[in-house]
Amino acid sequence: MTIFSDFLSLFYPRICMACGNTLFKNEDVLCTFCLFHLPKTNFHLEKDNPVSMTFWGRVPVYSAAACYYFRKGGKVQHLLHQLKYNGQKEIGAYIGKRYGYDLKQSEFFKTVDCVLPVPLYWKKERQRGYNQSEMFASGLAEAMNIELNTNTLLRIKASETQTKKSRFGRWENVKEIFEIKNAEHLAGKHLLLVDDVITTGATLEASIHALLTIPEVKISIAAIAFARS
Repeated sequence: MTIFSDFLSLFYPRICMACGNTLFKNEDVLCTFCLFHLPKTNFHLEKDNPVSMTFWGRVPVYSAAACYYFRKGGKVQHLLHQLKYNGQKEIGAYIGKRYGYDLKQSEFFKTVDCVLPVPLYWKKERQRGYNQSEMFASGLAEAMNIELNTNTLLRIKASETQTKKSRFGRWENVKEIFEIKNAEHLAGKHLLLVDDVITTGATLEASIHALLTIPEVKISIAAIAFARS
């Protein structure tokens, strides 16, 4: 099997999803250089970090973190593009597993009971073939050894692209697109809500408002990347 894999790699080389360089046999998704040099935030180690500050005065968030900094034209943007638009869904699970081990060791995330991805509208998910945030959430749940929940937080309306909207415009675009179902067993739990990238936080804010209808929940946030303003 190894010989066959080596033969295939001559014609279809495995490449790093961040930089595009060829991967060695012991590498997967990211090359060793990118694995150690992508811009990590380490926000999971500090309570009052830029991600948590994004939601101050907007919605109650227990803890918040993101794995990487996002910069236009950078490797993290390329990585997310591969995940969202080029069908490379394994990127989400891979980063989720690695980041999940970090979160499990953090005093701010060690009590999380359940991971919930921000959902896509069903038509968009059918078109894409998967929800990139769910891929990330599945890796987190596996590494943290906790429940993955994909049937409680639901997106009931499509929304326009957020790319060129102001912060207020983004909130107006998503404020009533989520609903909650089958949530009885989540009452009183510490929930980890996850998305791929945080910019203004409008989508996460709308999701949190929906989740706060569940009695006595505590909500934390995690993302693959955070775009500094």
